[in-house]
Amino acid sequence: MDPMVRLLVFPLFLFLLAPAQKSLAPYVASPPEVVDRMLALAAVTGEDVVYDLGCGDGRIPIAAAAKYGARGVGIDIDPQRIQESRENARAAGVAHLVEFRLQDALEADISEATVVTLYLLGSANAILRPVLTKQLRPGARIVSHAFSMGPSWPADRIDQFTTRNGDEITLYLWKADGKVRQEEAAVLLRSTVARARQVHDLAYELWIVAA
Repeated sequence: MDPMVRLLVFPLFLFLLAPAQKSLAPYVASPPEVVDRMLALAAVTGEDVVYDLGCGDGRIPIAAAAKYGARGVGIDIDPQRIQESRENARAAGVAHLVEFRLQDALEADISEATVVTLYLLGSANAILRPVLTKQLRPGARIVSHAFSMGPSWPADRIDQFTTRNGDEITLYLWKADGKVRQEEAAVLLRSTVARARQVHDLAYELWIVAA
């Protein structure tokens, strides 16, 4: 194998074989219309503490505070998003009601939450299931934009609607019941298989280049 190709192969294999990065989903913000429906589906009031896991620019905790007087907490691993969220909270006049934490959602203490909002991926929801169900008190509500928690934990309610822009939206609502639910094994298996295929395909391409 050509020495230059070998130099490229080694770090690429290390990256692909290493554990996946902590990001649970790419950053895509929920439109304001969807945010309003998520909070309405959760029946948020001024008595609630709303946690948004993967908060992005902070729009969900900020909206909960501005519209309902709820206290909000946003968690994200991107320092740029946390800074943006804090600036947006100040601009909206609700900085006294919300806080934003630079933290991995999988390691966060969410036990005080009465509402948790998510816009992640199905695989991320599967990983978060034991975190949510171990920590949340019975009666706490979980709302997910677009992605379910897997077939073994069906939603208590589903809200499907079309936005003013013509986008078809599905929201899922669950109520914590004190039962701990483990990760969805099938989802995790698919993720592992996909990563193995990625390694295999790259190895083949690099072999062709080196031949």
